[in-house]
Amino acid sequence: MDEIVQKLTSAQPVILPTETVYGLFAPAFDEKAVNRVYELKQRPRDKAMNLNVASYKDILKFSKAQPIFLKSLCEAFLPGPLTIILKANDKVPSWINSGLDTVGFRLPKHPVTQHLIKEYGPLIGPSANLSGKASGSKFDELVVDFAGQVAGVKDDEAITGQDSTILDLSDTRAKILRQGAITKEDLLTRVPELDFY
Repeated sequence: MDEIVQKLTSAQPVILPTETVYGLFAPAFDEKAVNRVYELKQRPRDKAMNLNVASYKDILKFSKAQPIFLKSLCEAFLPGPLTIILKANDKVPSWINSGLDTVGFRLPKHPVTQHLIKEYGPLIGPSANLSGKASGSKFDELVVDFAGQVAGVKDDEAITGQDSTILDLSDTRAKILRQGAITKEDLLTRVPELDFY
């Protein structure tokens, strides 16, 4: 763990487990660290990064025009396998959201990752895989994919291999951009105020 802390404090990417897949995490407000993640993943620059934050308050801090049911939604599903897209405010630099007017938020459930986000975050944390490959679920395979360039925390038992559900709340009506562990029915059961396209 000392090596992970050292790398995060020196703005270097690390591989961390979530409740879905492994993520490639780095300090979100360090442009060089974010650029390094793009390079390692071979990710197109027009694909925005999510903000991994520690709390509902952090979501409010970096977004605007939030729906009135946002707190209920967060209390029901976060931390957990849900990515929420909202309008970004001016605290979100362009290197995170590729200059878009929106930003995605994640609160991973894994305790180690939660702790590191709280201490060193917000962090970006896209799935730990080379662009175009399946999201990373086996730590030893990821070490090979990234040619040993990234240290990490191994916990394959925590990984379900199923990506988070991406819920876009940046418009007047909600839209699921990626179906993951949480279904539309799950969302409506807990937050009936959601109005889907």
